Amino acid sequence: MIRVQTEDFDFATEVARLSDGNASVGGVCSFVGLVRDMAGDEEISAMTLEHYPGMTEKALAGIEAEAHARWPLQDTLIIHRYGKLLPGERIVLVAASSAHRDAAFDACRFLIDWLKTKAPFWKLEEAGGEARWVDAKSSDDTAAARWGGGGGDKAE
Repeated sequence: MIRVQTEDFDFATEVARLSDGNASVGGVCSFVGLVRDMAGDEEISAMTLEHYPGMTEKALAGIEAEAHARWPLQDTLIIHRYGKLLPGERIVLVAASSAHRDAAFDACRFLIDWLKTKAPFWKLEEAGGEARWVDAKSSDDTAAARWGGGGGDKAE
């Protein structure tokens, strides 16, 4: 399941849905990304996330499909917020359920690694009364590259 939304989400409720009523699920792995209050040595007052509706969901669906092709998953979940967010607020939730923990762990890490480099989201940080676009990080490309077959080709 994929959702791109401005509203916050309830972590426990969302993750519980991945196993509710399915006794074949042996494990659920999840990751929640939050807005940090610092970028380097600069205090961040807010972050605005932008995206291209339609294009974003299509990119996320491709990432999700790739995870299902690689691992024996029961279900996956990607929720990504956009709009103005404050430090401490949730930005993203990725989760995977499977009969076995290794598949859930690997798929969860894959989902966030590829999301960071392949999904068309842009971040505008506000600090010290000024706003600046956040550049792509080589560490995100390196993390995505561990999975082969992509990463680093986000629409710019």
